[in-house]
Amino acid sequence: MLLKSHILLPLISTLLTPASSTFVVQCFSRLFDERADPIVNPGVVAGHVHAIVGGNGFNFSMDYDKARASTCSTCYIKEDLSNYWTPKMYYHAKNGSFIPVPINGDNQYGDMGGMAIYYLNRKGPDNDKLHPFPKGFRMLAGDTLRRASSTDFADMAVQHQCNVAGGPFVDQALPKRKCDSIRTQIVMPSCWDGKNLDSADHKSHMSYPTKSPNSNYDGGRCPSTHPVHMMTLFYEVTYNTNAFANDWYSDTQPFVFSNGDETGYGFHGDFVNGWDIPTLQKGIDTCVDGVTDCEDKVFTKRTQGETQSCKLPNMIAEPVSGILEKLPGCNPLTSGPAYATKVENCPAAKIAKVSDASLGVPDLTKSKGWKYIGCGTDNAGSRTLNGPQTSGPKMTVETCVDFCKGKGTKYAGLEYSGECYCGNSIAADRAPQTGVSGNCLMKCNGNAGEICGGAAAISLYQTCAGGACSNAVKKRSQRLAAVHAHHARRLVGRLIEAAS
Repeated sequence: MLLKSHILLPLISTLLTPASSTFVVQCFSRLFDERADPIVNPGVVAGHVHAIVGGNGFNFSMDYDKARASTCSTCYIKEDLSNYWTPKMYYHAKNGSFIPVPINGDNQYGDMGGMAIYYLNRKGPDNDKLHPFPKGFRMLAGDTLRRASSTDFADMAVQHQCNVAGGPFVDQALPKRKCDSIRTQIVMPSCWDGKNLDSADHKSHMSYPTKSPNSNYDGGRCPSTHPVHMMTLFYEVTYNTNAFANDWYSDTQPFVFSNGDETGYGFHGDFVNGWDIPTLQKGIDTCVDGVTDCEDKVFTKRTQGETQSCKLPNMIAEPVSGILEKLPGCNPLTSGPAYATKVENCPAAKIAKVSDASLGVPDLTKSKGWKYIGCGTDNAGSRTLNGPQTSGPKMTVETCVDFCKGKGTKYAGLEYSGECYCGNSIAADRAPQTGVSGNCLMKCNGNAGEICGGAAAISLYQTCAGGACSNAVKKRSQRLAAVHAHHARRLVGRLIEAAS
């Protein structure tokens, strides 16, 4: 029986750089959407949900070494294992519920879209030497509590662009008109005090250029208090708001960020440095005015497929997608113009235990003598497993394993929720990669608690006949637990204390 062919769902298109003196870190996917923020809330659950991209060393608490220990990244420059994150956007429905707004590149499961990080070469009027971000450096920009416009550079650096016929239209606030898409962007400060890798408010060690008639928040002379000039980071996230074009129900726009911000003024961005410093310096020195294609001269790159295979399991036991009755955390809707008030004594969320079951992998090692070996890749034109195959609306992992076992094959694989493939060999370039979760995220047609592959991604099981029988997920969970045990203990302790 031949199974239908598939075409990958639309991905983020390649962005054009705004100037020849810029290189771009394209992040084609996200690690996950989670209430995590190791800058503002190290070791504890954060107040609101962030869309997080970058290296899979990301965790509640992290440092430069943990970032550099990442085994994959959702961003395509291999020498950059940094993490970047921004608030998640939701549609606020008429009935009061909240639905995630797709980021451009999202598939039907909402997990493919990412963001673009522009590294702008803005040397200022004195043609300053630009320095790389040092080891341990981190910063944030924007104010999560702001709900009104401002002429301060730090506030003007947040903007929302309405992409629509007759536009685009750009403002500090979320547009009050229907847009084909909204591109939300933030420019990070580029002037460093040269001493502190962080500060109490995570901002004071950095500064925007000095305000003058000829300067802007993304270019100008650094103040004497912050004399070290760095590359200017420009975050860009594009939301597919047109998906809700027929669902507006009042004169005000229906979108809200995860921090309860209905205005857009409270958008913000965070950065934890994970760069290979010498390579970043080479990029700074090479990507200057007049040099084209500098990225190919300096960096090595992952494919889109590799970035989209880099995922992290949810670490908090709460839903952040689907149809939600309220925003995760304690985040009442606020529209200003007064500053929002941070909610204190919010009930603590619980950490999810990473296990086979929580990742959608049933334990068949004892019941059937088969083990999960990981998420591989597949191609409709040349199957990873080219033996017997079947499909159906009631497909489960057990159904597929039983089918392949009956055919006498060594491997069973599931894809696109309901397709089952069997075979006796797996090419090395199709096999699961150590330390990479893969893009197997689709729920099985016959059991929503199990995962049956993904888009061009195949959940692979192997017979244990003549060998050890242990799921790869369990081994990965044990490694993850060992790496983060200290931080998990700290977090659990604080949660218990908060709940007592």
